Amino acid sequence: MPDSESGRPVKRSALVSLVPLVFLLAAPAQAQQTGDPFPPLDGERGRIVVRFSEFARVPDADSLPARMMLLVDEPGTRRLFVNDMRGPLYSVSYDGRRVTPYLDLRAAEWNVPVEAAGRERGVQSFAFHPQFGQSGTPGYGRFYTWSDVRVTNAAPDFRPGGGNATHHTVLLEWRARNAAAAAYDGGAPREILRLEQPFANHNGGLIAFNPLARPGHPDWGLLYVGAADGGSGGDPLRLAQNLGSIFGKILRIDPLGTNSANGKYGIPAYNPFVSRAQSGALGEIYAYGMRNPQRFGWDPVNGNLFLADIGQGVVEEVSLVKPGGNLGWSVWEGSYRFVSRGVVSRENPRGDSQVAFPVVEYDHTDSLFLGNVAVTGVVVYRSGPIAALRNLVLFGDFPSGEIFAFDADQLPSGGTTFRRVLLARGRGEPMTILQVIRETNAGQGRSPAGRADLRFGTGPDGRVFLLNKADGVIRELVP
Repeated sequence: MPDSESGRPVKRSALVSLVPLVFLLAAPAQAQQTGDPFPPLDGERGRIVVRFSEFARVPDADSLPARMMLLVDEPGTRRLFVNDMRGPLYSVSYDGRRVTPYLDLRAAEWNVPVEAAGRERGVQSFAFHPQFGQSGTPGYGRFYTWSDVRVTNAAPDFRPGGGNATHHTVLLEWRARNAAAAAYDGGAPREILRLEQPFANHNGGLIAFNPLARPGHPDWGLLYVGAADGGSGGDPLRLAQNLGSIFGKILRIDPLGTNSANGKYGIPAYNPFVSRAQSGALGEIYAYGMRNPQRFGWDPVNGNLFLADIGQGVVEEVSLVKPGGNLGWSVWEGSYRFVSRGVVSRENPRGDSQVAFPVVEYDHTDSLFLGNVAVTGVVVYRSGPIAALRNLVLFGDFPSGEIFAFDADQLPSGGTTFRRVLLARGRGEPMTILQVIRETNAGQGRSPAGRADLRFGTGPDGRVFLLNKADGVIRELVP
């Protein structure tokens, strides 16, 4: 990790035309490199202001605010669930009044040695099978966790081929006996797959079932799994473009299947690289060329899948992902050729027809941000109760807590064509989520947070929630 409305990016051709040709011919190669490819964001023009309310509070863990990473709806039992990266998973009532411990992965009875040191490691994500609450179905009671764990004697299913084996990332299946029980009442989890991580950063990402799929749909019951490029910086092991490696990819697997190499999950026959298995491509891969694919989300109207991929040191991006798509990392960082940490090339932007370049992107130098910059998201807001957000794609920068939106129907083609979203409490001045958190910290007697660590959550009927790792409060966007 590196770690509004703004008009379209300034047309570089208009700038270049003012420069004498002799200068261009004589300019060194470094003149075509930059760490600041976009004009400053205009945080005032076209901004959207939405109201929010405090929805629920998640208990501290180890005397520190919960490190909330994900909140999802489980419609079969009519509850929300939210996790703390340290290990606890909580159920939350739809009205936010009851926050109940559901499962703690750290409990000795489960033998899951969660590795939660640093900002990037811990319980990365979780997902409930779409049949979790439907008694008598194959998916009844099943849910999944994607967690970093300490290195044990267990053999990884996938190794990066280099690095230091700092820890493992493990996909586990849990099976509740009674899906509606207040707390998990099943046995020890079943391990589905295990990765050996070569570096301490860039670990797992989001796991999720396509919420649009219904029985009979090709995507029904298939789990999408984000796997980052293995870490360090610049993808030193060249894994993201390697179709024989599981790192730097989104995977699509059937957790109830058995035709994988380890026999613990299924590989759908229509995954895009199954037919290339003889050439060494992994059938699990849905799309590739990602650095740190922490968050993705589907458009409920047209099925578009958007991904927020954290950049190296210059460009943060939100991209449209299609089966077999290549997002370009580490040849490209956003729309620009990757040179090194903090440097991209201005030459021939978006110059590869085989790469799916971002729909929107921004750089690290803008004054809106905190220095540490990393994209998050992605929620496609279609039919929720907030009129100002309808038909927009919401994403954000999680250290600063800035929230942005772009048109879901007329997708931009790169650059900073998006609007800034600010929060209002009553008739008060619009704020960022970091400013809201700092107000809460003052009331808690805590030092003001240095960063927001913003994440989005979703609930029934188009509800959108804001999570953070600094005050333990879940907030909801409201009309």
